[in-house]
Amino acid sequence: MTPVTRFAPSPTGYLHLGHAHSALFAWRAAQDAGGRFLLRIEDVDKARCRPEFEAAILEDLAWLGLAWENPPLRQSERMADYADALDRLDRLGLLYPCFCTRKGIRAEIAGAARAPHGPEGPIYPGTCRSLSEDQRQERLAAGAAYARRLDVAAAVARAGPLSWTDRGAGEIAAEPLSLGDVVLARKEVATSYHLAVTLDDAAQGVTLVTRGADLFHTSHVHRLLQALLGLPVPEWHHHALIAGPDGERLAKRADALSIRALRQAGKTAAEVRALAGFPD
Repeated sequence: MTPVTRFAPSPTGYLHLGHAHSALFAWRAAQDAGGRFLLRIEDVDKARCRPEFEAAILEDLAWLGLAWENPPLRQSERMADYADALDRLDRLGLLYPCFCTRKGIRAEIAGAARAPHGPEGPIYPGTCRSLSEDQRQERLAAGAAYARRLDVAAAVARAGPLSWTDRGAGEIAAEPLSLGDVVLARKEVATSYHLAVTLDDAAQGVTLVTRGADLFHTSHVHRLLQALLGLPVPEWHHHALIAGPDGERLAKRADALSIRALRQAGKTAAEVRALAGFPD
């Protein structure tokens, strides 16, 4: 089987050194194994994505010396596929509408004597999961805004025990319950990171998923979605996060360490690759 890797940025800001590390690792993993390196633009959030950032992504990656198969896949072109997957999960009885606002969820968690917690902090307490069908239909008929959540307990019961493989940590027993009932779609964005990335990796035949260690726990949910939707299972590599001078992990707001700013400061591509952990 030909190895396939990918880099999948969102055009919501300039790439930083952490992005460069992910892209370079995936690109070199493909190069070393005689495989394919793909680029995907995760552009479903139209409120935050901007064409100038997408142009900068392509330019910065080429400047770093990376080459990918054209054209890049764009999530905005795959909305019908996401809708179809949601319908399949809905027909299995694994989705429910959630009418809670983010503010309301925070207030409920804060007021609870014992709020459920996962590896990333408090998780959704399942408020709308217990609504009756009549209550749901009444709110839907009234035009209430809602998200579509995965009933993870029901999904786990259907899928059975699962595992996935991380290059650094080895075989991992999947524990999707640790993240609670995750959102798979919202009114303003008709898919979620969880659903879109899982479907896209399968559609592109990705065999190695590379991303930061901050997303390690999301792989539990993605493995569950793969099982429910009958998708192939890749290998994962969750790399350590690159920190800035203050010790905090890099974010797109860290403009001083963006690839664009480093280029403008006179750094060479080789120097930036070295800063990202890949000296020539």
